[in-house]
Amino acid sequence: MRETDRSGRPGLARPRPERGTPPAGVPVPRPRRALHPGAWWLWALALGSAATRTTNPLLLALLITVSGYVVAVRRPHTPWARSYGAFVKLAAAVLVLRLAFAIVLGSPIPGTHILFTLPEVPLPHWAQGIRLGGRVTAEGLAFALYDALRLAALLICVGAANALASPSRLLKSLPGALYELGVAVVVALTFAPHLIADVRRLRAARRLRGRPDKGVRGLVQVGLPVLEGALERSVSLAAAMDARGYGRTAEVPTAVRRTTAALTLGGLLGVCAGTYGLLTAAGGSYGLPVLLAGLASALAGLWLGGRRSVRTRYRPDPWDARAWLVSASGAAVAALLILAGSLDPGSLDPGVVPLEPPTLPLWPAAAVLLGLLPAFVTPAPEAARDPRKEPTT
Repeated sequence: MRETDRSGRPGLARPRPERGTPPAGVPVPRPRRALHPGAWWLWALALGSAATRTTNPLLLALLITVSGYVVAVRRPHTPWARSYGAFVKLAAAVLVLRLAFAIVLGSPIPGTHILFTLPEVPLPHWAQGIRLGGRVTAEGLAFALYDALRLAALLICVGAANALASPSRLLKSLPGALYELGVAVVVALTFAPHLIADVRRLRAARRLRGRPDKGVRGLVQVGLPVLEGALERSVSLAAAMDARGYGRTAEVPTAVRRTTAALTLGGLLGVCAGTYGLLTAAGGSYGLPVLLAGLASALAGLWLGGRRSVRTRYRPDPWDARAWLVSASGAAVAALLILAGSLDPGSLDPGVVPLEPPTLPLWPAAAVLLGLLPAFVTPAPEAARDPRKEPTT
């Protein structure tokens, strides 16, 4: 095909660039690789560990706010990332149930500020120490609120890890010895999001057809297709796993297999003993060395156990500087709160007898703010694509 240029002379037609393609000579920015999923889990677990070291409601609320802000700005637009709301609702349910138990069953904390009195049910002598009803004090409710808020913060931190880290990419990053266990965990974690998506899709379809989607009748008519779809997905998953050789292992000598089992079992026992030593006052001298030795033994066992796996990795996720920064920010929050608990335990664990309003300690609060670092060093999630704006061919 020939065409004329501006001077009127014939020439070859230049190919027109496709829509959305930058002009020639303009450098195309390379997309930034997503963060390693293990870094998100280390960051979230470190924040959860920091939450277990304090009952100060102001610090716990600050931890929840920090994790929520990072999730809000870095959560990808994927179905499994919507699980954060479910964890927040679960944390709220824990708060309500803990306060309800404190009201109905009473609290071991003595108090003088009586809020109201419930009718008390007499119990037999063998149930001493337990009561139903009676006086409800402000001190008892404050103690229950502080304790429940700590568990709620831990649940929300775990929910942040589920919303930020891709389950499939996390499975790809697991050692070979944990691959089969990781597949079972990932399948279990992705079952609920798929189930919720199926329910929403079927309810929307019934509403468009003018059929009821609520009540017992709607639940039955929606539940049967959802169950059928879950069974079909299970059969398809089993066929895909069998086609990819799932469960097949390589031949390993007996001595290597026994050494792997001994190292893994001994490492897990060492981790448990070291953790117990760190959590108790009497084991502070031996807790850290035993924990490090247990971790080294467990990692050696996992490395040897990975020789039985015959799978390969396609484009493994690298552990780059951003992953180190994210995991280090969470570890710094946990370490500084542990240090604050040893230097000034009263600021992290406010008392309720006598009942006083909690105060916000300055430098532990500043340490919690270090957990905001992932919101600034990690790449922003890709915008959700609108299928109505996709180009047609």
